[in-house]
This record gives sequence, C-alpha cells and structure tokens, in this order.
Amino acid sequence: MTDAAISIQGLCKTYAVKGVPGGKRALDGVTFDVPAGSIFGLLGPNGAGKSTLINILAGLVNKTDGAASIWGFDIDAHPRNAKASIGIVNQEILFDPFFTPFETLEIQAGLYGVAKRDRRSMELLSAVHLADKANAYARTLSGGMKRRLMVAKAMVHSPPVLVLDEPTAGVDIELRQQLWAYVRELNQAGVTVVLTTHYLEEAEELCDRIAIINGGRLIANEPTRELVGRAQEKVVAVTVDRDLAEAPSNVCFDKVTLKGARTLEITYRKDRVNAGEVLAAVTRDGLGIVDVSTKEPDLEDVFLNLTRSSAGG
Repeated sequence: MTDAAISIQGLCKTYAVKGVPGGKRALDGVTFDVPAGSIFGLLGPNGAGKSTLINILAGLVNKTDGAASIWGFDIDAHPRNAKASIGIVNQEILFDPFFTPFETLEIQAGLYGVAKRDRRSMELLSAVHLADKANAYARTLSGGMKRRLMVAKAMVHSPPVLVLDEPTAGVDIELRQQLWAYVRELNQAGVTVVLTTHYLEEAEELCDRIAIINGGRLIANEPTRELVGRAQEKVVAVTVDRDLAEAPSNVCFDKVTLKGARTLEITYRKDRVNAGEVLAAVTRDGLGIVDVSTKEPDLEDVFLNLTRSSAGG
C-alpha cells in the first residue's frame, strides 16, 4: 500500500456518439492521487466527467486509456480486490423498497462475500441512527433516512475508501450535519473519503484537498485553503434607510447595482478590501444601513477565476 488511496494516471474515456467523428471525450488525460486517510473533494459542473470517473473506479464503465488503482490494486489487473476496496454512495437512492434496512445490508454483505459471522448490519444501522428502523420497510423511510441507509450499505464490506457522490443534493441542514458527523467519524477511523458536491462551502469545511474537473480535464488540484482563496469576488447586499435615485460609486466597489429603491448589491474583491471598508464607504455617503447580507464564493466563482487565470486575464 502506497500513500495514495486512489491513483489515477492519464485516465481517458471516449463515448461513441452517432454523427460525432471520434466520439465524445468525457475524460481527457486526468491524473491525480487521493492521499490515504484524507477527505478529498472532487468537484466540477454537470457534465464535467466526475460521474464517468467514479463509474470507472466502480467497474461500471470501461476506460479508453490510462490507469487507475484503488488501495494499491490496479482496476484492470486486480478488479476484485479493487472493487472490494471501495464503497460508493450514488446520488440516486438505489435499493429495494420492500426489504427492511437490516435485510438490505445483509443482502449487500452477501453480495460482497462477507461471512455471516463477520457482518455488522446492526452496528452500521446504529452508526447512521437507523437501529430503530431496522425492521421497517425501506419504502417507509424518510428521504434523509434513505440517504443514511445508502451510506451504511456502502460500508458493509468495510472498504478503506468511501466515495460520496452528491450525498446532500436537495437535503435539509439537519441531515447534512448528521451525514458529515458520521463521515468525520469514519475518516478518523482511517477511512479515506472522496466527496463530490456542488456546494463549495461544504467542501471547504470538510475536505483537506480539492480537485476540479471541467470538460473532462483536471484544472485544479490543491489544498482546500489555497483553492478557496482563488474565489476573490464577493457580493454584499446593503439595504439603506431611504430611497435612492441611483447607486453611489466608490473606488472600493468593483460593481454596484441598485436592486429596488433601497437595496445596493455591491461586488468587491476581498484581496483588496474587506466588508467593513465597503460598509464604511456606504455610510460616508450619508446613508444609514438597515440590513446587510453577503453571498459567499461558490463553485461557479472558483471556475470563473480559474478560467480567467488560464486565459491570462
């Protein structure tokens, strides 16, 4: 076992598409390592190639070129060992609604060849707070419970690597907190976690390192703090105490827009000024501040900065 839980070298995937000469290239020479013991973010917009990459690791899609290994096992030379080393939680909720959670985990463990004496179905259900639902039909579970069951299902064979594909898409804050608490416990116990998400704040809080794929290519692979630092543009909405005919200007504003009669939407660069300076500039114009809200940098902002940088602008 090396220091890399997952090692990807020059990974390519081309899909045959009718009427498209040469087909569609979903992955184009992607190379990166996932450090063992880390929580690693794999980010990118829809269609970037994330799902293709995950499906190649899962053995569901055949790569066109390149190499990949999981926990030191090449996915081509040692496919059984590679598959046994990874658990994947898909974005879609996939299990039979007529089985109970306990039965779901027992069946999954059987598929992985886990002997009955070595199965941990109740232990896993307790870990994801579903022990009291062990014998209820899975179809009766709430959306959040089903998500947690998917995580337990991915862990039945005790894989050293866990991949979470958009696990919190469309779920509430309480569920997110429960999922992340369990993910941190798994990570502290030695499980390497790979997370795909569209929520940069989620990745920022959880991940040690983040790779970004765009258009099938790797465009960033950096420690989280460095990557988030690339999103320098911030927006603050300021509601003032009287109607405005036009938006005031100031050298510390990159852009200012009047939204309604009393709300200013101010864009500024956090590497040049801070929020306090922006608000002080508003009050210097004789305006009283009634309310303030901020928009944190998101994945789109990071992509804009990355693409501008790569274009030299």
